[in-house]
Amino acid sequence: MTRVRRGYAARRRRTKNRSFASTFRGAHSKLTRMIAQQTMRALVSSHRDRGRQKRDFRRLWITRINAVTHESKVFNSYSKFIHNLYTKQLLLNRKILAQIAISNKNCLYMISNKIRFSNKGDSQIKEIIK
Repeated sequence: MTRVRRGYAARRRRTKNRSFASTFRGAHSKLTRMIAQQTMRALVSSHRDRGRQKRDFRRLWITRINAVTHESKVFNSYSKFIHNLYTKQLLLNRKILAQIAISNKNCLYMISNKIRFSNKGDSQIKEIIK
């Protein structure tokens, strides 16, 4: 049987996979089969954890807002505060509310008072936020 000269496609593919796995430790960055397995596992984990990260941050923001509302007697609960925000059609997301709660509690207190005690305070609330 004659000798077949193969191309460099396999070597090029392995080199590309090896460059992805250069930060892995030990055999996970040296052996071709191990590199393929660990790369697949890393990609699956990163895909799964992108959704988990969004969930975790939302939980953190809710916890922070809830802590400030209880501490400064803004409302009795987080859910009432969010409900009143939506009924007044003031759409602030939880990330921004958490930043306001941490950096300037008085601003959150003023927003909650305007929500609670004013019927047409929407323009006034937007002026406070600006």
